[in-house]
Amino acid sequence: MGVERVAFSMKDQPVPTDCCSCPIRDRAVCALCDGEELSKLDAIKSYKTYAPGQEIVGAGEPWPYVASVVTGVVKLSKTLSDGRRQMVGLLFASDFLGRAANRPDTCDAIAATETTLCRFRREPFEALMKKTPHLEQRLLQITQDELDAARAQMLLLGRKTAKERVASFLLTLLRRSAPAAFTGQARIATIPLSRDDISDYLGLTIETVSRRMTELKKEGLIELVDARTFRVLDLQALEDAAQENYSE
Repeated sequence: MGVERVAFSMKDQPVPTDCCSCPIRDRAVCALCDGEELSKLDAIKSYKTYAPGQEIVGAGEPWPYVASVVTGVVKLSKTLSDGRRQMVGLLFASDFLGRAANRPDTCDAIAATETTLCRFRREPFEALMKKTPHLEQRLLQITQDELDAARAQMLLLGRKTAKERVASFLLTLLRRSAPAAFTGQARIATIPLSRDDISDYLGLTIETVSRRMTELKKEGLIELVDARTFRVLDLQALEDAAQENYSE
C-alpha cells in the first residue's frame, strides 16, 4: 500500500473558480465575510500560480496586491547589506501576504513549493476593508496569529536546543500544512524545504539538522518515509521533545 502524502502542489487540485469552492474558505482573510461581501471581493481577485523558487515579491518593491495563500508554502527572507540572508518565516495555506496602506513589504517572498495565491488588488481591497467590519476583524486576527508565530520563532532561535528546534519545525509542518493529519491517525506530512533552507530557518548547520532528524527517528518519534516525507509515530513524545503541546 502506498503512503498517502500531504500535497503542496496544484497538480491534483484545480484552482477554485469561486469562494464557495475554495479549500481555505473557512480560514482565509474572507472567512467572516457574508455573501455580498464575498461578491465584492470576488470582483477584485485573481489567481496566480508560482513555480518552486520563483520570487513573488522582493523586499521594498511595489506590489499592487495583497493575497491569501491557497496552496503551497512561501518563504519569507531578509537580506543584509553584505549579502547574508536569513529566512524569517513561512506562509502556509490561508496565510496572508502583503501590506496595506501602500507600504512595501520588508521581506522577499519566494515560493518554496508550487504555490497558488488568491490575489486582491490592493487599492480596492483597502477601500473595501474600511466598509467591511468582518474583513477588518479577520485581518486583525491574522495579524495576532502572525505576532504569535514571530514570538515563537524568537523563542526557538533564542532558547531552544537543536533537537527542540527540529522537533518544533516538524510539528509546525504537521499542524499548519496537514491539520487533519495532526488530529488524525496518519500524521504524515511533506517537508517543503531543502535541508539547506531548514538549516537557515532554524539557525543550525545542515549536518546538525540531519543528526537531530536521525536522533528523533532512532528514538521512535518519527519515521522518515523518504527525503521529503515524514510520519509522526509518537505525537506526545515529539511535543515533549519540542517543549510544546498542541494536542490538548
